[in-house]
Amino acid sequence: MDALLTSFVAAALAEWGDRTQLFVIVLAARFAKPGAILAGLAVAALANGVAAAIGGVLIHEMVNTRALSLLVALALLLAGAGSLIRRRPPDLSARWRTGAFVTAAVTLTLLEIGDKTQFVTFAIAARFDTVLFAVAGATAGILIANAPAAVLGEALGRTVPVRAIRYGCAALLLVTGFVVAVQALELA
Repeated sequence: MDALLTSFVAAALAEWGDRTQLFVIVLAARFAKPGAILAGLAVAALANGVAAAIGGVLIHEMVNTRALSLLVALALLLAGAGSLIRRRPPDLSARWRTGAFVTAAVTLTLLEIGDKTQFVTFAIAARFDTVLFAVAGATAGILIANAPAAVLGEALGRTVPVRAIRYGCAALLLVTGFVVAVQALELA
């Protein structure tokens, strides 16, 4: 259960203001079909989460617990630092020939490869030796963080203080990563 909660919170925090959220806003403006967009996002999150979690579980036996905890700390610190980087919205003039679901599933799968959320899922799966809970938590976190973008579209920036939320999430990820690192190094 620790993996489920940890991956959920980390993914939800890491996604605020991320390029995934910006692209979901673009898709919402283009298609106005939040259900199809979120379903496509769910497929993308599951695909990337499964790949990351399987990789994490594969290294679980090769690395000791202290190193795995440091890996989680590093993932959280990098996710926090990455959240501080301002992302540019994708080009709105692009023309899609596929529907909302296919466009969301394919483009978001590609967009999430190597993303900070995938790294966090990898680290948590490695630390807790579970694919199921790491993927379930990360997928739920990604969907929760991006649901407002799918529903509100471009209005998200006008109705929700995205920048403040992004900075707050970054601070939480950085502090949590620091605490995990201190505990792993047994400095406290």
